[in-house]
Amino acid sequence: MLAHRWMWIAWPAFLVAGVLEMIVFALVDPSDLHWFGQPLGLSRQAVYTLAFFVFWGVTMASSALTTLLALSPFEVNRCPVPVDERPGDCARHC
Repeated sequence: MLAHRWMWIAWPAFLVAGVLEMIVFALVDPSDLHWFGQPLGLSRQAVYTLAFFVFWGVTMASSALTTLLALSPFEVNRCPVPVDERPGDCARHC
């Protein structure tokens, strides 16, 4: 189930990062970018790559938050320890 959740997070984020990459760099030329008043010392491909991973990371965080907020109270509060090894404060949750 955890692998499915990671795919629910990573795959849509990957697709959105690709779309954001196309939209942003259709409007912005990487060679015109500056960082604190200085031109970036990176090639176009490096800027495209870094931007893609930044977009992917931000959209993964958004998808992860959505997935976290979609959990039921049972899933959030359940005790992950097997029944015979649970401490006293996990006894109420199955």
